[in-house]
Amino acid sequence: MANSTLSKAKAAKKDEFYTQFYDIEAEMEAYLDYNPDVFRGKTVLLPCDDPEWSNFTRYFAQNFEELGLKKLISTSYAPDSKTYKGGTQLSLFETQSPKFDKDKTKTHGKIFVLTEDTTGDGVVDLDDLQWDYLEGDGDFRSDEVKKLRDEADIIITNPPFSLFRVFLAWIVEAKKEFIIIGNINCVTYKEVFPLIQNNSVWMGCTIHSGDREFEVPEGYPLKAAGWRIDENGKKYIRVKGVRWYTNIDHGRRHHPLELMTMADNIKYSKHKEVKGKQYSVYDNFEAIEVPYTDAIPKDYDDIMGVPITFLDKYYPEQFEIVGITKTWFGMATKVFPKQIQVSKTGKKSVVTKLNDGAAIEVDGPIEGDVYYIVDGKYYTQAYARILIRKKVSPNTH
Repeated sequence: MANSTLSKAKAAKKDEFYTQFYDIEAEMEAYLDYNPDVFRGKTVLLPCDDPEWSNFTRYFAQNFEELGLKKLISTSYAPDSKTYKGGTQLSLFETQSPKFDKDKTKTHGKIFVLTEDTTGDGVVDLDDLQWDYLEGDGDFRSDEVKKLRDEADIIITNPPFSLFRVFLAWIVEAKKEFIIIGNINCVTYKEVFPLIQNNSVWMGCTIHSGDREFEVPEGYPLKAAGWRIDENGKKYIRVKGVRWYTNIDHGRRHHPLELMTMADNIKYSKHKEVKGKQYSVYDNFEAIEVPYTDAIPKDYDDIMGVPITFLDKYYPEQFEIVGITKTWFGMATKVFPKQIQVSKTGKKSVVTKLNDGAAIEVDGPIEGDVYYIVDGKYYTQAYARILIRKKVSPNTH
């Protein structure tokens, strides 16, 4: 399940997570491997950034010529407009500039633009960035930043986690290419899933499991499960469930999954939930439960419920995305009356949660796990599942 750190960030609106350079570089290289000209002649916008400290800005500025960029634009959000006030870190780049205004730097966003060699050293790089204050605070929803969005060809950033839905809609509205970071659970949002289903948005190439490290501001509370402070005093936290979201093609999307038959899965699967057992059928969706992507049976033609992490390996020519096991999608075949929920500790409460996902009838109480009782029957609930069906090959008769 994704991840308490992002959930806490969302609740507290503490969105100041700075992406590591190697994570950015690895992802961008994946698009370049598939299409070496993916950035050539393009204007790239990095909104919601802190350009002086941003690894996004650093990557694109120092690779400006190699990527063949036309223009790089990076904008920041005014410190006084951030919900989290962790102290403002000013760079020498800013404080030593004749444009520096100690009041404006708190209340106005900043814009950094790179288009040409301004230092006369024969290369276009970080040293050629030109900056100024924005008229407003740099909020991506402002008319000022919208104009920059409309000018750009590609939008790349780590948007505020608490505003992912709004930010993605802001990009889609302008019909721009993008590469952004979000939580894997964003897949289940009603504003996001339809875009994935119709193949308008997909997962990026390089982050699929485990966690990722993000730098956080100096005063950020280190309450995450994993954190560290480096030798220079910089703070980092580890975050689970991170993914790149994009609409730019990459090679990983064109590799079909190698799968076994249902019989072979039952006989040989490495998962105890699959080996030696029959696949469960949902009680409220017309689909079977497939708890792991590698347990998808290649010889099953009807609908299957698979983990949302299936999207990391989704090959659009191999499977059709039919739906998702969320109430708002409307594919449930029944609505349960109120249920008795039994917690892991045995505590009972009356709920309607069984309708929030796919329900599986079980033989009886499940010790040490959450289960539900409805009209004398026992149920467990699968985590959010994407409903898929195998595509029929055009050569199949």
